[in-house]
Amino acid sequence: MQTPINPGYETTILVRDTCLCLHAQRAARALARRFDIALKPAGITSGQFSLLMSLNRPHPPKVGSVAALLAMDRTTLTANLKPLERRGFVETETDPTDKRAKLLRLTSAGREVLTEAVPIWKAVHAEIERGLADAERLRGELMVLSRGEGGVAG
Repeated sequence: MQTPINPGYETTILVRDTCLCLHAQRAARALARRFDIALKPAGITSGQFSLLMSLNRPHPPKVGSVAALLAMDRTTLTANLKPLERRGFVETETDPTDKRAKLLRLTSAGREVLTEAVPIWKAVHAEIERGLADAERLRGELMVLSRGEGGVAG
């Protein structure tokens, strides 16, 4: 068995400058901070906005489908739901067709906070897109990565 070689500083520079995962994480944190600041007057974070929007449907979705949409495991989703439930934005109910499954319902208070937050999101989102060379292409490439295509495990 070969002894592993300790990576040198040049490897650190290579990863810093080329690692797609690092750059995606940094961009995601920067975007989240920007939306967190913008959404503060509505009283929610960017993550809460995404979660509430995922529930804004004609029929309450199952926990599993929301977790899949947001690329979260069920435990993380449940933890993120708790503050929204405490604030009365979301209700959890048993699925009448499958007693083992839980449905997530956006409440009228949840709809009200989205009514306040959506114009903020639209303005910030438009401003960010104006600063990008090709927002549509970036969105498409990110969707490819999130679906696990292009050699990325999903």
